[in-house]
Amino acid sequence: MKKTLALSMLALLLAGQAHARDTELHLPFEDVLNMPEAKDKLDGSVKFYLAGQKTPAITEQLGEDVSNRKTNGFGKADDVACRWAALSALMAFQNKARSLGANAVYDIVSYYKKNETRSSTTYECHAGAMVAGVALKGRYGKTAN
Repeated sequence: MKKTLALSMLALLLAGQAHARDTELHLPFEDVLNMPEAKDKLDGSVKFYLAGQKTPAITEQLGEDVSNRKTNGFGKADDVACRWAALSALMAFQNKARSLGANAVYDIVSYYKKNETRSSTTYECHAGAMVAGVALKGRYGKTAN
């Protein structure tokens, strides 16, 4: 009985610690675009530009949106899980852009818990013991080319 109680207490303690992990990472955006899976999932009809990156002239603005994606992080390195979550966010942007007739998502910022983080090279990801999440906010538009 005492052994069962001790194991139960240990499990609760570890579960509480594991559940509380929230590691903030700032990772290279290019690493997401260079994933072999990105080559399959992102068809090139929509280009992605982080805030601060040079973009072609935007000829038509078509609104903005937030893509908040999570992925299973269990058993994965944080950076791997984060890339998957970011790719999922870009796929959602691509689908919405197509439906709007846009060929670009620009001025992309990290938007974790509605806090904007601007970078022309990185995105923000939060990784826990079980889940990794990326929230991005971007604008849809048409470019001349």
